[in-house]
Amino acid sequence: MKKQSLIKGTFILGVAGLLAKFLGLFFRWPLQMLIGDEGVGYYQMSFPLYMFFIAAASGIPVAISKMVSESNAIHDEEGVILVLRKAMLLMIILGAGFTAILLIFSKPIVHFLKWDNKSYYSLISIAFAPIFISIMSVFRGFFQGLQNMNYPAVSQIIEQIGRVVIGVGLAYILLPRGIEYSAGGAALGAAAGGVFGGIYLVAKYFKIRKEFKVKKVRDNTDVLGKLLYIAIPVSLGAAVSSIMSLIDSALVPQKLLEAGFTYKQSTILYGQLTGKAFIMINVPLTLSAALCASLVPIIAEAHILKRKLEVDNKIELAMKLSMVIALPSCAGLFCLAWPILNLIFPGQSAGFEILQYSAISIPFIIIAQTSTAILQGVGYYIMPVLILGLGCIVKVVITLLMVPMPNINIYGAVIGSIGGYIVASLLNILFLAKRLKIRLNISDIFIKPAFASLLMIIAVVIIYMNVYNYTISSKISCFVSIASGMVIYGILVILLRIFRYSYVKKKLFKKQRREHA
Repeated sequence: MKKQSLIKGTFILGVAGLLAKFLGLFFRWPLQMLIGDEGVGYYQMSFPLYMFFIAAASGIPVAISKMVSESNAIHDEEGVILVLRKAMLLMIILGAGFTAILLIFSKPIVHFLKWDNKSYYSLISIAFAPIFISIMSVFRGFFQGLQNMNYPAVSQIIEQIGRVVIGVGLAYILLPRGIEYSAGGAALGAAAGGVFGGIYLVAKYFKIRKEFKVKKVRDNTDVLGKLLYIAIPVSLGAAVSSIMSLIDSALVPQKLLEAGFTYKQSTILYGQLTGKAFIMINVPLTLSAALCASLVPIIAEAHILKRKLEVDNKIELAMKLSMVIALPSCAGLFCLAWPILNLIFPGQSAGFEILQYSAISIPFIIIAQTSTAILQGVGYYIMPVLILGLGCIVKVVITLLMVPMPNINIYGAVIGSIGGYIVASLLNILFLAKRLKIRLNISDIFIKPAFASLLMIIAVVIIYMNVYNYTISSKISCFVSIASGMVIYGILVILLRIFRYSYVKKKLFKKQRREHA
Protein backbone atom coordinates (compact mmCIF):
# COMPACT_ATOMS: atom_id res chain seq x y z
CA MET A 1 0.00 0.00 0.00
CA LYS A 2 1.30 3.43 -0.99
CA LYS A 3 2.62 5.56 1.87
CA GLN A 4 1.75 9.24 2.34
CA SER A 5 3.90 12.11 3.57
CA LEU A 6 3.28 13.94 6.84
CA ILE A 7 1.83 16.95 5.03
CA LYS A 8 -0.36 14.86 2.71
CA GLY A 9 -1.57 12.58 5.51
CA THR A 10 -2.36 15.56 7.71
CA PHE A 11 -4.11 17.30 4.81
CA ILE A 12 -6.31 14.27 4.01
CA LEU A 13 -7.29 13.60 7.63
CA GLY A 14 -7.66 17.33 8.31
CA VAL A 15 -9.99 17.93 5.37
CA ALA A 16 -12.02 14.85 6.32
CA GLY A 17 -12.14 15.98 9.94
CA LEU A 18 -13.32 19.46 8.97
CA LEU A 19 -15.91 18.00 6.61
CA ALA A 20 -17.07 15.75 9.45
CA LYS A 21 -17.31 18.79 11.72
CA PHE A 22 -19.28 20.62 9.02
CA LEU A 23 -21.62 17.65 8.76
CA GLY A 24 -21.77 17.75 12.55
CA LEU A 25 -23.40 21.17 12.24
CA PHE A 26 -26.35 19.35 10.69
CA PHE A 27 -26.47 17.48 13.99
CA ARG A 28 -25.66 20.27 16.40
CA TRP A 29 -27.73 23.02 14.79
CA PRO A 30 -31.09 21.19 14.60
CA LEU A 31 -30.43 19.69 18.04
CA GLN A 32 -29.90 23.16 19.47
CA MET A 33 -33.05 24.38 17.73
CA LEU A 34 -35.08 21.37 18.92
CA ILE A 35 -34.10 21.13 22.59
CA GLY A 36 -32.22 24.39 23.37
CA ASP A 37 -29.43 24.92 25.89
CA GLU A 38 -31.25 22.87 28.55
CA GLY A 39 -31.62 19.77 26.35
CA VAL A 40 -28.08 20.10 25.05
CA GLY A 41 -26.96 20.25 28.67
CA TYR A 42 -28.60 16.85 29.32
CA TYR A 43 -26.98 15.45 26.18
CA GLN A 44 -23.55 16.84 27.06
CA MET A 45 -23.61 15.55 30.63
CA SER A 46 -23.39 11.98 29.37
CA PHE A 47 -20.91 12.77 26.64
CA PRO A 48 -17.78 13.08 28.84
CA LEU A 49 -18.27 9.48 30.01
CA TYR A 50 -18.39 8.34 26.38
CA MET A 51 -15.33 10.46 25.62
CA PHE A 52 -13.64 8.93 28.66
CA PHE A 53 -14.02 5.52 27.03
CA ILE A 54 -12.69 6.91 23.74
CA ALA A 55 -9.71 8.27 25.64
CA ALA A 56 -9.20 5.12 27.71
CA ALA A 57 -9.22 2.99 24.57
CA SER A 58 -7.27 5.45 22.40
CA GLY A 59 -3.92 3.97 23.33
CA ILE A 60 -4.62 0.78 21.39
CA PRO A 61 -5.15 2.48 17.95
CA VAL A 62 -2.00 4.56 18.58
CA ALA A 63 -0.08 1.40 19.55
CA ILE A 64 -1.43 -0.33 16.42
CA SER A 65 -0.34 2.61 14.28
CA LYS A 66 3.19 2.62 15.74
CA MET A 67 3.70 -1.17 15.71
CA VAL A 68 2.24 -1.64 12.22
CA SER A 69 4.47 1.19 10.93
CA GLU A 70 7.57 -0.39 12.51
CA SER A 71 6.74 -3.89 11.19
CA ASN A 72 5.95 -2.52 7.75
CA ALA A 73 9.24 -0.57 7.70
CA ILE A 74 11.21 -3.85 8.01
CA HIS A 75 8.79 -5.71 5.67
CA ASP A 76 7.37 -7.96 8.39
CA GLU A 77 3.91 -8.63 6.91
CA GLU A 78 3.15 -11.42 9.37
CA GLY A 79 3.85 -9.01 12.23
CA VAL A 80 1.44 -6.45 10.73
CA ILE A 81 -1.46 -8.94 10.66
CA LEU A 82 -0.65 -10.29 14.12
CA VAL A 83 -0.74 -6.78 15.62
CA LEU A 84 -4.19 -6.25 14.12
CA ARG A 85 -5.54 -9.53 15.52
CA LYS A 86 -4.26 -8.98 19.05
CA ALA A 87 -5.52 -5.40 19.08
CA MET A 88 -8.98 -6.46 17.87
CA LEU A 89 -9.30 -8.91 20.76
CA LEU A 90 -8.33 -6.24 23.30
CA MET A 91 -10.69 -3.61 21.91
CA ILE A 92 -13.70 -5.92 21.71
CA ILE A 93 -13.21 -6.88 25.36
CA LEU A 94 -12.75 -3.24 26.36
CA GLY A 95 -15.70 -1.91 24.34
CA ALA A 96 -18.13 -4.62 25.41
CA GLY A 97 -17.08 -4.22 29.04
CA PHE A 98 -17.59 -0.46 29.04
CA THR A 99 -20.98 -0.80 27.34
CA ALA A 100 -22.07 -3.30 29.99
CA ILE A 101 -20.87 -1.07 32.86
CA LEU A 102 -22.77 1.97 31.56
CA LEU A 103 -25.96 -0.02 30.98
CA ILE A 104 -25.88 -1.62 34.44
CA PHE A 105 -24.74 1.37 36.52
CA SER A 106 -26.30 4.32 34.65
CA LYS A 107 -28.70 5.31 37.45
CA PRO A 108 -26.04 5.10 40.22
CA ILE A 109 -23.70 7.19 38.02
CA VAL A 110 -26.33 9.92 37.59
CA HIS A 111 -26.97 9.92 41.34
CA PHE A 112 -23.26 9.93 42.26
CA LEU A 113 -22.39 12.81 39.93
CA LYS A 114 -25.48 14.73 41.10
CA TRP A 115 -26.74 15.25 37.58
CA ASP A 116 -30.33 16.12 36.81
CA ASN A 117 -32.31 12.84 36.64
CA LYS A 118 -33.38 13.73 33.11
CA SER A 119 -29.78 13.14 31.90
CA TYR A 120 -30.31 9.37 32.50
CA TYR A 121 -31.84 8.86 29.04
CA SER A 122 -28.78 10.30 27.28
CA LEU A 123 -26.45 8.15 29.36
CA ILE A 124 -28.33 4.91 28.67
CA SER A 125 -28.39 5.69 24.94
CA ILE A 126 -24.74 6.53 24.57
CA ALA A 127 -23.85 3.30 26.42
CA PHE A 128 -24.36 1.36 23.16
CA ALA A 129 -21.61 3.26 21.31
CA PRO A 130 -18.34 1.88 22.83
CA ILE A 131 -18.56 -1.65 21.40
CA PHE A 132 -19.02 -0.38 17.83
CA ILE A 133 -16.49 2.43 18.15
CA SER A 134 -13.92 -0.11 19.39
CA ILE A 135 -14.00 -2.17 16.19
CA MET A 136 -13.84 0.92 14.01
CA SER A 137 -10.87 2.34 15.95
CA VAL A 138 -8.79 -0.81 15.44
CA PHE A 139 -9.01 -0.57 11.66
CA ARG A 140 -8.32 3.17 11.72
CA GLY A 141 -5.12 2.53 13.65
CA PHE A 142 -4.20 -0.25 11.19
CA PHE A 143 -4.51 1.96 8.10
CA GLN A 144 -2.75 4.87 9.82
CA GLY A 145 0.14 2.52 10.60
CA LEU A 146 0.38 1.73 6.88
CA GLN A 147 0.69 5.54 6.44
CA ASN A 148 -2.35 5.72 4.20
CA MET A 149 -5.02 8.03 5.60
CA ASN A 150 -7.62 7.70 2.83
CA TYR A 151 -9.73 4.99 4.47
CA PRO A 152 -9.66 6.47 8.00
CA ALA A 153 -10.61 9.82 6.46
CA VAL A 154 -13.60 8.43 4.58
CA SER A 155 -14.70 6.47 7.66
CA GLN A 156 -14.85 9.74 9.64
CA ILE A 157 -17.27 11.19 7.13
CA ILE A 158 -19.42 8.05 7.01
CA GLU A 159 -19.49 7.91 10.82
CA GLN A 160 -20.66 11.50 11.01
CA ILE A 161 -23.36 11.00 8.39
CA GLY A 162 -24.71 8.04 10.36
CA ARG A 163 -24.61 10.06 13.57
CA VAL A 164 -26.44 13.01 11.99
CA VAL A 165 -29.15 11.02 10.23
CA ILE A 166 -29.94 8.64 13.09
CA GLY A 167 -29.28 11.08 15.96
CA VAL A 168 -31.31 14.00 14.61
CA GLY A 169 -34.01 11.68 13.32
CA LEU A 170 -34.52 10.06 16.74
CA ALA A 171 -34.33 13.44 18.52
CA TYR A 172 -37.14 14.74 16.32
CA ILE A 173 -39.27 11.59 16.68
CA LEU A 174 -38.90 11.51 20.48
CA LEU A 175 -39.35 15.25 21.11
CA PRO A 176 -43.12 14.98 21.82
CA ARG A 177 -42.27 12.70 24.78
CA GLY A 178 -40.03 15.35 26.35
CA ILE A 179 -36.69 17.12 26.00
CA GLU A 180 -34.89 14.41 27.98
CA TYR A 181 -36.11 11.64 25.60
CA SER A 182 -35.12 13.72 22.60
CA ALA A 183 -31.61 14.20 24.05
CA GLY A 184 -31.42 10.43 24.57
CA GLY A 185 -32.33 9.80 20.93
CA ALA A 186 -29.60 12.20 19.83
CA ALA A 187 -27.06 10.34 21.97
CA LEU A 188 -27.94 7.06 20.20
CA GLY A 189 -26.55 8.58 17.01
CA ALA A 190 -22.99 7.96 18.29
CA ALA A 191 -23.57 4.20 18.17
CA ALA A 192 -25.09 4.41 14.69
CA GLY A 193 -22.07 6.32 13.41
CA GLY A 194 -19.74 3.65 14.78
CA VAL A 195 -21.72 0.92 13.03
CA PHE A 196 -21.60 2.60 9.61
CA GLY A 197 -17.94 3.69 9.86
CA GLY A 198 -16.91 0.23 11.05
CA ILE A 199 -18.67 -1.58 8.21
CA TYR A 200 -16.82 0.58 5.66
CA LEU A 201 -13.37 -0.07 7.21
CA VAL A 202 -13.93 -3.82 7.55
CA ALA A 203 -14.85 -3.99 3.86
CA LYS A 204 -11.70 -2.07 2.89
CA TYR A 205 -9.52 -4.27 5.09
CA PHE A 206 -10.64 -7.44 3.32
CA LYS A 207 -9.92 -5.72 0.03
CA ILE A 208 -6.30 -4.82 0.84
CA ARG A 209 -5.68 -8.01 2.84
CA LYS A 210 -5.00 -9.72 -0.49
CA GLU A 211 -1.85 -7.58 -0.87
CA PHE A 212 -0.26 -9.33 2.12
CA LYS A 213 1.45 -12.58 1.12
CA VAL A 214 0.73 -14.18 4.48
CA LYS A 215 -1.17 -17.47 4.53
CA LYS A 216 -0.87 -18.36 8.22
CA VAL A 217 0.07 -16.13 11.14
CA ARG A 218 2.01 -17.70 14.00
CA ASP A 219 1.02 -16.60 17.47
CA ASN A 220 3.43 -14.46 19.47
CA THR A 221 2.53 -13.42 23.00
CA ASP A 222 5.23 -10.73 22.92
CA VAL A 223 3.04 -8.75 20.52
CA LEU A 224 0.25 -8.47 23.08
CA GLY A 225 2.73 -7.39 25.74
CA LYS A 226 4.19 -4.68 23.50
CA LEU A 227 0.71 -3.49 22.56
CA LEU A 228 -0.18 -3.06 26.21
CA TYR A 229 3.22 -1.49 26.99
CA ILE A 230 2.53 1.27 24.45
CA ALA A 231 -1.23 1.46 24.79
CA ILE A 232 -1.58 1.76 28.57
CA PRO A 233 0.48 4.96 29.04
CA VAL A 234 -0.99 6.48 25.87
CA SER A 235 -4.50 5.67 27.09
CA LEU A 236 -3.69 7.08 30.51
CA GLY A 237 -2.50 10.29 28.86
CA ALA A 238 -5.64 10.55 26.77
CA ALA A 239 -7.73 9.63 29.79
CA VAL A 240 -6.22 12.54 31.68
CA SER A 241 -7.45 14.88 28.96
CA SER A 242 -10.85 13.27 29.09
CA ILE A 243 -10.81 13.51 32.87
CA MET A 244 -10.56 17.26 32.39
CA SER A 245 -13.96 17.07 30.68
CA LEU A 246 -15.31 14.78 33.37
CA ILE A 247 -14.10 17.27 35.96
CA ASP A 248 -16.18 19.91 34.23
CA SER A 249 -19.27 17.66 34.08
CA ALA A 250 -18.92 16.65 37.76
CA LEU A 251 -17.67 19.85 39.39
CA VAL A 252 -18.92 22.75 37.29
CA PRO A 253 -22.70 22.21 37.73
CA GLN A 254 -22.18 21.60 41.48
CA LYS A 255 -19.97 24.64 41.96
CA LEU A 256 -22.36 26.82 39.96
CA LEU A 257 -25.05 25.86 42.49
CA GLU A 258 -22.68 27.06 45.23
CA ALA A 259 -22.30 30.31 43.32
CA GLY A 260 -26.05 30.87 43.68
CA PHE A 261 -27.39 29.58 40.34
CA THR A 262 -30.43 27.32 40.06
CA TYR A 263 -30.27 23.78 38.60
CA LYS A 264 -31.69 25.06 35.33
CA GLN A 265 -29.29 28.03 35.16
CA SER A 266 -26.33 25.74 35.91
CA THR A 267 -27.39 23.32 33.18
CA ILE A 268 -27.78 26.17 30.68
CA LEU A 269 -24.32 27.61 31.47
CA TYR A 270 -22.79 24.15 31.25
CA GLY A 271 -24.57 23.59 27.94
CA GLN A 272 -23.13 26.87 26.61
CA LEU A 273 -19.63 25.82 27.68
CA THR A 274 -19.71 22.27 26.30
CA GLY A 275 -22.38 22.46 23.60
CA LYS A 276 -21.17 25.69 21.99
CA ALA A 277 -17.70 26.82 23.11
CA PHE A 278 -16.13 23.36 23.20
CA ILE A 279 -17.75 22.46 19.87
CA MET A 280 -16.12 25.44 18.16
CA ILE A 281 -12.79 24.87 19.91
CA ASN A 282 -12.83 21.30 18.59
CA VAL A 283 -12.73 22.50 14.97
CA PRO A 284 -9.02 23.49 14.99
CA LEU A 285 -8.34 20.56 17.34
CA THR A 286 -9.62 18.32 14.53
CA LEU A 287 -6.71 19.48 12.38
CA SER A 288 -4.34 18.95 15.29
CA ALA A 289 -5.68 15.41 15.78
CA ALA A 290 -5.09 14.76 12.07
CA LEU A 291 -1.50 15.95 12.43
CA CYS A 292 -0.92 13.71 15.45
CA ALA A 293 -2.46 10.66 13.74
CA SER A 294 -0.13 11.13 10.75
CA LEU A 295 2.86 12.01 12.91
CA VAL A 296 3.14 8.95 15.18
CA PRO A 297 3.72 6.27 12.47
CA ILE A 298 6.04 8.54 10.45
CA ILE A 299 8.18 9.46 13.48
CA ALA A 300 8.15 5.80 14.60
CA GLU A 301 9.40 4.58 11.20
CA ALA A 302 12.21 7.16 11.01
CA HIS A 303 13.18 6.43 14.63
CA ILE A 304 13.33 2.62 14.26
CA LEU A 305 15.45 3.04 11.10
CA LYS A 306 17.75 5.38 13.13
CA ARG A 307 17.35 8.38 10.81
CA LYS A 308 18.09 11.12 13.34
CA LEU A 309 18.08 14.00 10.82
CA GLU A 310 14.73 12.89 9.40
CA VAL A 311 13.26 12.66 12.93
CA ASP A 312 14.47 16.21 13.71
CA ASN A 313 13.06 17.55 10.43
CA LYS A 314 9.68 15.90 11.03
CA ILE A 315 9.51 17.33 14.56
CA GLU A 316 10.18 20.86 13.32
CA LEU A 317 7.66 20.45 10.50
CA ALA A 318 5.04 19.16 12.94
CA MET A 319 5.54 22.10 15.31
CA LYS A 320 5.25 24.53 12.40
CA LEU A 321 2.00 22.92 11.28
CA SER A 322 0.63 22.98 14.82
CA MET A 323 1.21 26.72 15.23
CA VAL A 324 -0.03 27.54 11.73
CA ILE A 325 -3.28 25.84 12.79
CA ALA A 326 -3.49 27.10 16.39
CA LEU A 327 -2.67 30.81 16.27
CA PRO A 328 -5.11 32.00 13.55
CA SER A 329 -7.85 29.80 15.07
CA CYS A 330 -7.32 31.39 18.45
CA ALA A 331 -7.40 34.92 17.00
CA GLY A 332 -10.44 34.25 14.82
CA LEU A 333 -12.61 32.64 17.51
CA PHE A 334 -11.67 35.31 20.05
CA CYS A 335 -12.48 38.28 17.82
CA LEU A 336 -15.48 36.82 15.98
CA ALA A 337 -17.08 34.75 18.75
CA TRP A 338 -20.53 36.38 18.57
CA PRO A 339 -20.95 36.42 14.76
CA ILE A 340 -19.63 32.84 14.49
CA LEU A 341 -22.14 31.51 17.05
CA ASN A 342 -24.90 33.56 15.45
CA LEU A 343 -23.97 32.09 12.07
CA ILE A 344 -23.98 28.50 13.29
CA PHE A 345 -26.74 28.75 15.90
CA PRO A 346 -29.12 31.47 14.65
CA GLY A 347 -30.78 33.21 17.56
CA GLN A 348 -28.82 31.00 19.99
CA SER A 349 -25.61 33.04 20.39
CA ALA A 350 -25.86 33.34 24.19
CA GLY A 351 -22.58 32.36 25.79
CA PHE A 352 -20.31 33.83 23.12
CA GLU A 353 -18.12 35.34 25.86
CA ILE A 354 -17.37 31.79 27.05
CA LEU A 355 -16.18 30.95 23.53
CA GLN A 356 -14.00 34.07 23.44
CA TYR A 357 -11.99 33.16 26.49
CA SER A 358 -11.97 29.43 25.70
CA ALA A 359 -10.22 30.27 22.43
CA ILE A 360 -7.12 31.32 24.38
CA SER A 361 -6.54 27.67 25.29
CA ILE A 362 -6.23 26.51 21.65
CA PRO A 363 -2.45 27.07 21.13
CA PHE A 364 -1.60 25.37 24.41
CA ILE A 365 -3.87 22.37 23.77
CA ILE A 366 -2.40 21.87 20.29
CA ILE A 367 1.20 22.20 21.52
CA ALA A 368 0.47 19.63 24.23
CA GLN A 369 -1.14 17.25 21.70
CA THR A 370 1.61 17.57 19.09
CA SER A 371 4.52 17.24 21.52
CA THR A 372 2.83 14.22 23.11
CA ALA A 373 2.51 12.53 19.69
CA ILE A 374 6.20 13.22 18.99
CA LEU A 375 7.27 11.73 22.32
CA GLN A 376 5.08 8.66 21.71
CA GLY A 377 6.60 8.22 18.25
CA VAL A 378 10.15 8.02 19.66
CA GLY A 379 9.22 5.75 22.55
CA TYR A 380 8.57 8.07 25.51
CA TYR A 381 5.18 7.02 26.85
CA ILE A 382 5.22 7.69 30.60
CA MET A 383 6.44 11.30 30.87
CA PRO A 384 3.63 12.87 28.77
CA VAL A 385 1.15 11.11 31.06
CA LEU A 386 2.77 12.51 34.18
CA ILE A 387 2.89 15.98 32.68
CA LEU A 388 -0.77 15.86 31.63
CA GLY A 389 -1.63 14.61 35.13
CA LEU A 390 0.06 17.67 36.60
CA GLY A 391 -1.90 19.87 34.20
CA CYS A 392 -5.10 18.15 35.31
CA ILE A 393 -4.32 18.90 38.96
CA VAL A 394 -3.82 22.57 38.08
CA LYS A 395 -7.20 22.59 36.33
CA VAL A 396 -8.98 20.96 39.27
CA VAL A 397 -7.55 23.41 41.77
CA ILE A 398 -8.47 26.44 39.68
CA THR A 399 -11.97 25.10 38.95
CA LEU A 400 -12.66 24.36 42.62
CA LEU A 401 -11.50 27.82 43.68
CA MET A 402 -12.97 30.02 40.96
CA VAL A 403 -16.27 28.54 39.74
CA PRO A 404 -18.05 29.08 43.12
CA MET A 405 -17.23 32.81 42.89
CA PRO A 406 -20.46 34.48 41.64
CA ASN A 407 -18.60 37.12 39.61
CA ILE A 408 -16.46 34.46 37.83
CA ASN A 409 -18.75 31.37 37.77
CA ILE A 410 -18.44 29.36 34.52
CA TYR A 411 -15.31 31.27 33.47
CA GLY A 412 -13.47 29.55 36.31
CA ALA A 413 -13.66 26.31 34.30
CA VAL A 414 -12.27 28.12 31.25
CA ILE A 415 -9.40 29.61 33.27
CA GLY A 416 -8.73 26.18 34.75
CA SER A 417 -8.42 24.60 31.29
CA ILE A 418 -6.09 27.35 30.08
CA GLY A 419 -3.88 27.02 33.16
CA GLY A 420 -3.76 23.22 32.93
CA TYR A 421 -2.74 23.17 29.27
CA ILE A 422 -0.16 25.95 29.71
CA VAL A 423 1.61 23.78 32.28
CA ALA A 424 1.34 20.64 30.12
CA SER A 425 2.55 22.27 26.89
CA LEU A 426 5.54 24.05 28.43
CA LEU A 427 6.77 20.98 30.31
CA ASN A 428 6.34 18.76 27.22
CA ILE A 429 8.43 21.13 25.10
CA LEU A 430 11.18 21.33 27.73
CA PHE A 431 11.31 17.52 28.03
CA LEU A 432 11.32 17.12 24.24
CA ALA A 433 14.18 19.58 23.78
CA LYS A 434 16.24 17.96 26.57
CA ARG A 435 15.76 14.29 25.61
CA LEU A 436 15.98 14.57 21.84
CA LYS A 437 18.62 17.31 21.92
CA ILE A 438 16.76 19.31 19.31
CA ARG A 439 16.79 23.07 18.87
CA LEU A 440 13.55 24.39 17.46
CA ASN A 441 13.46 27.32 15.04
CA ILE A 442 11.46 29.78 17.18
CA SER A 443 11.13 32.28 14.33
CA ASP A 444 9.53 29.86 11.87
CA ILE A 445 7.50 27.96 14.47
CA PHE A 446 6.13 30.77 16.67
CA ILE A 447 7.02 34.31 15.58
CA LYS A 448 6.11 34.15 11.87
CA PRO A 449 2.72 32.39 12.40
CA ALA A 450 1.91 34.86 15.22
CA PHE A 451 2.75 37.84 12.98
CA ALA A 452 0.70 36.38 10.10
CA SER A 453 -2.22 35.74 12.48
CA LEU A 454 -2.10 39.33 13.77
CA LEU A 455 -2.16 40.83 10.28
CA MET A 456 -4.90 38.41 9.25
CA ILE A 457 -7.22 39.17 12.15
CA ILE A 458 -6.82 42.94 11.67
CA ALA A 459 -7.85 42.50 8.04
CA VAL A 460 -10.71 40.17 9.03
CA VAL A 461 -12.17 42.64 11.54
CA ILE A 462 -11.97 45.49 9.00
CA ILE A 463 -13.63 43.33 6.32
CA TYR A 464 -16.35 42.24 8.75
CA MET A 465 -17.19 45.82 9.74
CA ASN A 466 -17.29 47.06 6.16
CA VAL A 467 -19.38 44.17 4.87
CA TYR A 468 -21.75 44.55 7.84
CA ASN A 469 -22.19 48.25 7.16
CA TYR A 470 -23.07 47.40 3.57
CA THR A 471 -25.31 44.33 4.13
CA ILE A 472 -26.57 44.79 7.74
CA SER A 473 -26.19 41.02 8.07
CA SER A 474 -23.87 39.50 10.66
CA LYS A 475 -24.11 36.09 8.97
CA ILE A 476 -22.99 37.31 5.53
CA SER A 477 -20.33 39.50 7.12
CA CYS A 478 -19.03 36.60 9.18
CA PHE A 479 -18.87 34.20 6.24
CA VAL A 480 -17.14 36.73 3.94
CA SER A 481 -14.61 37.82 6.57
CA ILE A 482 -13.69 34.22 7.51
CA ALA A 483 -13.27 33.21 3.85
CA SER A 484 -11.18 36.32 3.21
CA GLY A 485 -9.13 35.65 6.34
CA MET A 486 -8.25 32.12 5.17
CA VAL A 487 -7.03 33.46 1.81
CA ILE A 488 -5.08 36.30 3.44
CA TYR A 489 -3.49 33.96 5.97
CA GLY A 490 -2.48 31.48 3.28
CA ILE A 491 -0.79 34.26 1.29
CA LEU A 492 1.01 35.53 4.40
CA VAL A 493 2.28 32.02 5.21
CA ILE A 494 3.79 31.82 1.70
CA LEU A 495 5.21 35.38 1.78
CA LEU A 496 6.80 34.84 5.19
CA ARG A 497 8.26 31.53 3.92
CA ILE A 498 7.04 29.53 6.91
CA PHE A 499 6.92 26.62 4.45
CA ARG A 500 8.61 26.38 1.08
CA TYR A 501 5.86 26.33 -1.53
CA SER A 502 7.76 23.85 -3.75
CA TYR A 503 8.17 21.47 -0.80
CA VAL A 504 4.47 21.57 0.12
CA LYS A 505 3.45 21.07 -3.53
CA LYS A 506 5.76 18.07 -3.87
CA LYS A 507 4.50 16.44 -0.69
CA LEU A 508 0.84 16.97 -1.54
CA PHE A 509 0.75 16.03 -5.19
CA LYS A 510 3.68 13.77 -6.03
CA LYS A 511 3.34 10.01 -5.68
CA GLN A 512 6.21 8.63 -3.64
CA ARG A 513 7.03 5.95 -1.14
CA ARG A 514 8.79 7.95 1.52
CA GLU A 515 9.00 11.60 2.58
CA HIS A 516 12.46 13.13 2.64
CA ALA A 517 12.84 16.25 4.74
